[in-house]
Amino acid sequence: MKAMIINQFGGTENFELVDVAKPEVKPGHVLINIKATSVNTVDTMIRQMGEELPLSPPAPAILGMDFAGIIQAVGEGVNEYNVGDEVYGCAGGLADLPGTLAEYMVADTKLIALKPKNLTMEQAAALPLVGITAYEGLQRAGITEGQKVLVHGGSGGVGHVALQLAKYFGAEVFSTGGGDKQTTLIEKLGAKSINYKTESVVDYVEKHTSGHGFDIVFDSVGGENMLQSFEAAALNGQVASTVAMVNIDLSVAHFKGLSLHVVFMLIPMLHNVKREEHAHILKQLANIVEAGKLTPILDDKTFSLEEVGDAHAHLESGAAIGKVVVSV
Repeated sequence: MKAMIINQFGGTENFELVDVAKPEVKPGHVLINIKATSVNTVDTMIRQMGEELPLSPPAPAILGMDFAGIIQAVGEGVNEYNVGDEVYGCAGGLADLPGTLAEYMVADTKLIALKPKNLTMEQAAALPLVGITAYEGLQRAGITEGQKVLVHGGSGGVGHVALQLAKYFGAEVFSTGGGDKQTTLIEKLGAKSINYKTESVVDYVEKHTSGHGFDIVFDSVGGENMLQSFEAAALNGQVASTVAMVNIDLSVAHFKGLSLHVVFMLIPMLHNVKREEHAHILKQLANIVEAGKLTPILDDKTFSLEEVGDAHAHLESGAAIGKVVVSV
């Protein structure tokens, strides 16, 4: 089969198209003919940093985590899926799990679900990692109907899904963006937009919450932006962060009595614990999608398997809106 491998970690030019053996199905797994995959920030981090990251596979490696495709073979003990089923998930591209930048992969059935019927392969491949991340973060923050929720980065991969899910769960949703394209998408998806370049935290907290702060702040930007999240949260509020690798002063969080939820959805894949929770969330996401309440947004630029280096570069440029997808 054809695959894009990385022989040496570093730049986008290090991807190479090669022929490798098609993997063999094993118990509890299925062999999938991959039709599409998507690029996540963690994919670019692995490509850049390699073994500096404890979750990286050894080179030469097949990267890529998300996928949508068609089951070609079913392993022993698998009863839920059949040959020909269209499925999606996040099931490889790190540690000892071969990735999705290939024509075929073997995936643990605990990490997949039937693809939403009303999505294309490309749309479905855009959803798993960001969808599971957003769903888990909002659930851990205890989202309930009627709350005011702020999503930082609502036009990005995780953010645009978190925004829609928060609306689905009955919250009044607000979201930050950095320009007209970002704020237009945020409004289109049903949230009230905030241009963080022209509005201060104090200003938009006063404007939208009468100074009380937001019940939940979902921070998909992370880093120093977490301080903005603490400032925007209500007393005893909830902050969910997907990017918490930063040294910051927690004094504001302390004096406001905030609860911080750090979401790292790769834990089941890395440690083989509670993988079935990912399958459960993927099934819930499929139901929400099929009900017309969640639509993954794809960036305007399209990429083939051979162009995955360009896809990585586009995501890293910061110019992407929604998810960057690669057709296989």
